[in-house]
Amino acid sequence: MSISEFRELTIVELELKILELKKDLMDSRFLLATSQLEDTSVFRKIKKQIAQASTILSQKRTDEDLES
Repeated sequence: MSISEFRELTIVELELKILELKKDLMDSRFLLATSQLEDTSVFRKIKKQIAQASTILSQKRTDEDLES
């Protein structure tokens, strides 16, 4: 997902997306450990998406707190 797609999600959807990405990262680690994963660049891509989603989530929470 791109950053603009993350920005369109609600706080709850972002939290679920982060959990999903963390699960994907864990699954990829298991695949690597069992020598079933050839493309190790997947780790970097997933970690980058988690970081982007987390940043957007914290921005949305800050904006929500300021509005209250």
